[in-house]
Amino acid sequence: MSNTKKIHVGELRIGMYVSKLDREWLDTPFIMQGFLIEERDDIEIIAEFSDYVWIDSNYSAKASAHSSGVGSATSARSAPLPEVPLEDEHRKTYKTFRSARSLTKTLLDDVRLGGALDGEKARSMVNDCVQSVIRHPDALLWMTKIRNQQEYTAEHCLNVCILAIAFGRQLGLDEPELQNLGLCGMLHDVGKMRVPEEIVNKPAALTAKEYRLMKAHTVHGRNLLLSTSGIYSGVVDVAYSHHERIDGTGYPRKLPGHGISRFSRIIAIVDAYDAMTADRCYSHAKTSTEALKIIYNERGKHFDETLALKFIETIGLYPAGSLVELYSGEVGIVVEANPNLRHLPRIILLLDEEKNLRPKEMIKDLSLIEHGDLPRKYLIKQVWRDGSFGISLREYQKKGLVLKM
Repeated sequence: MSNTKKIHVGELRIGMYVSKLDREWLDTPFIMQGFLIEERDDIEIIAEFSDYVWIDSNYSAKASAHSSGVGSATSARSAPLPEVPLEDEHRKTYKTFRSARSLTKTLLDDVRLGGALDGEKARSMVNDCVQSVIRHPDALLWMTKIRNQQEYTAEHCLNVCILAIAFGRQLGLDEPELQNLGLCGMLHDVGKMRVPEEIVNKPAALTAKEYRLMKAHTVHGRNLLLSTSGIYSGVVDVAYSHHERIDGTGYPRKLPGHGISRFSRIIAIVDAYDAMTADRCYSHAKTSTEALKIIYNERGKHFDETLALKFIETIGLYPAGSLVELYSGEVGIVVEANPNLRHLPRIILLLDEEKNLRPKEMIKDLSLIEHGDLPRKYLIKQVWRDGSFGISLREYQKKGLVLKM
């Protein structure tokens, strides 16, 4: 006789046997219908796709000897732990981010006005971002959540640079490779500087002619970068190929999957994620969770399957800068992921149970729930878009909220 019990994913532990999910199995990356949780990664992957599961205590002992596990296909060496505490890196990060944002805009404006691209300045800026991500990735990732819709292209290029570096770090790339990958992210859309602004920023669907002009940014990017002295050759390839698709239906060349370079595959994922999580003149931003589900569903078609799953793992359920509501009703911002318990990050609470502004912000380390040192009402219930509940990440950043922890 089975002994099943419905529980929240936050209550899952190693050794439990999951017999049922709150969604169809085919909508998840799990190979088998029913499996034993053998490691923390299993819990994190479950939490990315389900809120509640059913566990069967009768099967746990037997399953441990015949486990099929989670078919995530994302095994790779773990990224190194941060080199410095988050608080220390936050003191430096905003200066790095502000300088990089300003320089990115200047570089792109120079190209828009017909000038040459300053490759040396671009590489120097990317190196600053690499060093920050190595010291602590969450500090700079938090900054990618702070957006200005009027400067979308420049901020998008910088965000793709930062996200690509963080992703590359998770993939185990060494520092020179991170610098090259970051440069690819920074300059992947440089060709848009040759596309009329009224098309790039059009607040409605593009006509067939406008879409052809937009797609030409890959060719413009290749040509601009080919004329840039001393530029890393991979940057040229990524600018030209980041809209190719694994199934061969992308542009401009409809390359089959095996013809697309690894850096182009990486930037394709990061580019799509950042675009989906940004407010645009023609669409509202998706939450990180919504964007990751789209990437998951497009794996093997639009995106490289293994890299897509690894990217989902890298970003995690609640990346730094996520606006979250707890089961207690309180609302806060994620300031730091927990590498061992990604569903239990460190957050700073801004609103109380009645959604009223707290007189003083409060930091909570949700990993304490794991040890029974924090009530389960502090489990995260939902991720919300920036601006929800009247909370603007940009405004809180200006106040120095996280920088003064």
